[in-house]
Amino acid sequence: MSSRNRESLRAELGDEMRLHQMAVDALDEAVAEHLGVNRTDLRCLDVLLRLGTATAGRLGAELGLTTGSVTAMLDRLARLGYLTRSPDATDRRRVVVEPTPEVVAGAGELYGPIASDGARDLARYSVAELQLLIDFLRQSRRLQEEHRARIRALPPATPGRAAPRPRNSGG
Repeated sequence: MSSRNRESLRAELGDEMRLHQMAVDALDEAVAEHLGVNRTDLRCLDVLLRLGTATAGRLGAELGLTTGSVTAMLDRLARLGYLTRSPDATDRRRVVVEPTPEVVAGAGELYGPIASDGARDLARYSVAELQLLIDFLRQSRRLQEEHRARIRALPPATPGRAAPRPRNSGG
């Protein structure tokens, strides 16, 4: 394969990844609107659906939120009937948060069809191809997390000033 074809494929893959991110973002926006929550609240519900239960501290760490923000978020979600809070059986100072059965059922209604369609689409791939896709997604996630931490360590952007442009590395 020529280096030109390889670069063309890399560019096409990069474009597809950006379009994929935009599609996922738009889907999340539609789900958040449907549920009447903001995007951070939706991320919280996603974490709870993945973990089953979590402490407020774990949610804060997973979402990168302060304790005050977590408390306000949990208050909103509890008022909407999306989660419950109860004292931890082993440490009464901690609170355990879990999604309500209604939110679990609602997630199935909203995301079940996409999971079914996705499973059907994945059936065309071999075991080796599935392993390659898993590796690619893990590496891509690692890269995103690494650069999220890098960007969070930057000083805040100054309003009204454009962000610095990357330097041209030659060529």
